[in-house]
Amino acid sequence: MDNKPFTDKVKVTVKAGDGGDGMNSFKAYKGKPACGPDGGDGGDGGSVYVVADKNVHDLLAYRFCSKYFAGNGERGGSNLCSGKRGEDVTLKVPCGTVVRDFESGKIVCDAFEDGERIRLLEGGRGGKGNARFTTARRHAPNFSQKGTLAKPHILILEMKVIADVGLVGFPNVGKSTLLSKISAAKPKIADYHFTTLSPNLGVVRCFDDSFVAADIPGLIEGASQGAGLGHDFLRHIERTRMIVHVLDISGMEGRDPLEDFQKINEELAAYSEKLSALPMLVAANKCDCFGAEENLKRFRKKYGKKYAIFPITALKGEGTEELVRACAALLKTLPPQERIPADEEFLLEDGSDLSFEIFRDENGAFVLVGGLIDMLCRNVVLNNPDSMTYFQRILKKRGVLKALSEMGCREGDTVVVGETEFDFVE
Repeated sequence: MDNKPFTDKVKVTVKAGDGGDGMNSFKAYKGKPACGPDGGDGGDGGSVYVVADKNVHDLLAYRFCSKYFAGNGERGGSNLCSGKRGEDVTLKVPCGTVVRDFESGKIVCDAFEDGERIRLLEGGRGGKGNARFTTARRHAPNFSQKGTLAKPHILILEMKVIADVGLVGFPNVGKSTLLSKISAAKPKIADYHFTTLSPNLGVVRCFDDSFVAADIPGLIEGASQGAGLGHDFLRHIERTRMIVHVLDISGMEGRDPLEDFQKINEELAAYSEKLSALPMLVAANKCDCFGAEENLKRFRKKYGKKYAIFPITALKGEGTEELVRACAALLKTLPPQERIPADEEFLLEDGSDLSFEIFRDENGAFVLVGGLIDMLCRNVVLNNPDSMTYFQRILKKRGVLKALSEMGCREGDTVVVGETEFDFVE
């Protein structure tokens, strides 16, 4: 018996690597102390990837380690040597895992096909060395650029089983037994409720055709609102192309199979309109038990015109061949499975925020804040004329100077950038 807990939804924190700083360096030979800049670029930070792997069956590994940070890029060296790139981080997940942003709930991607590799976060860009800033008029730049900083993100990994046929029904109606008879799957089978605590998959063969069936843990009334185990596993039915509703037609546990059928259908519709619209076949199980014949007549009278009904005895394998052939025939008429589309307007940011804001403090000074200002504070050497020229050019290019003027900033007014104050010059 496998007591390993099944995990199909986890929260993880991921972060791309920071870019390495560029090097500020000059060549020096004996007798020639300054022979030109030779600072190399910093290495790019490592990226974060998610990979769909058919050999991974749940998300248990992420319960014990929830933080995954890519390596930072190394600093550039002298003699025009670039820094080493940071190591990537790869999250291996089961096929059909949906990645969501924790804060917004929006879908980042769907790792759908085996071997599919999707980049979640790009590593920070390495900074340029001082040799990169050499121009015809600037022969000895005494500054370099710092690497881009990446910021962490909290993600939700949500596994959704990829199967063609979903077996649904109340607990202990024989779903696991049916799966074991029509496929090579070996689910745990016992005569008590909630024996199955995780979806089981099995490949079903019908002549030259084959399809994947999933035994979804037993649903109960109120499952769509979180009752029982249904709320945790209803998501696994969303990808199925059709449903086989398994009923205990004998009513041997004191429940009416007609009421069971109606209640489960109501739960599917309450959870998702898509589920209620899926094609459905009915497997009337336990036909060898007392009371089954009478209940089957009642069921056919009420639902026989709307649904195809297959009397079976899963324990003995009776009637299962007809059910399998009907599933295979119906699947040929249905569209293939599709990946869940990502929210196009939503992308994980890599930390390169170039926005800015301006406000006035109690002394009347104009204070600049934001991602753009943070970047300038990291990269600008205020006592270097060339670096200050770059600083002023960026402020003009990004519209900061224009925004200051529109806020009423005039020549001689104080402007605060980080820990530095200077007088505004129009």
